[in-house]
Amino acid sequence: MIATKQNFFKPEKLSSDAKAAQTKASVRSILEAETAARDKKTQSLRTPRLARTGAELSHVSGKIEPHRD
Repeated sequence: MIATKQNFFKPEKLSSDAKAAQTKASVRSILEAETAARDKKTQSLRTPRLARTGAELSHVSGKIEPHRD
């Protein structure tokens, strides 16, 4: 294809199926990136929380006493 003024400034129109496929691929890649980032953040927050909870449980006795005012 020769790059003429008409071809350069007016690209061919995509069919509706091609446009939908392009949009779907873009959305899918964005969602996968967001999911990966969310999972990474969740794991980084979960690890210290579970460690802290485990440490707190090891210090607590089995018997719970009521709070008196």
